[in-house]
Amino acid sequence: MWWTYALLSAVFAALTAIFAKIGIKDVNTDLATAIRTVVILIIAWGIVFWRGGVEQVGTLTKNNWIFLGLSGLATGLSWIFYFKALQLGKVAQVAPVDKLSVALAIILSAVFLKEIITLKMAVGAVLIIAGTFVLIF
Repeated sequence: MWWTYALLSAVFAALTAIFAKIGIKDVNTDLATAIRTVVILIIAWGIVFWRGGVEQVGTLTKNNWIFLGLSGLATGLSWIFYFKALQLGKVAQVAPVDKLSVALAIILSAVFLKEIITLKMAVGAVLIIAGTFVLIF
């Protein structure tokens, strides 16, 4: 079932790039990121309240808060740079290069989380990295 959510994520990520490229025309990308963030904030908290997850806030540990905060910081910076890249480049170039994050996540998961990288994962990561360099150069 995980792959269904991953595919949906990919579809919506693709739509994000298209909608963002249209939406940032003649707009400050930092403002565009802030607007996007407010929309996401409303949707995310709406889902938390609707599905009854708000009572879990009190059970979060200091470690949860720190790493969720760092994740949010990384996401925010990613979005800021992504929107700026979209404003300056073509979606067909920017979006695939942004997906270099997949290969980087594979590498970082091995380094920091001690996850085992299979041959299939390694080959996939190398192909993503190679494809990124083809698009850049």
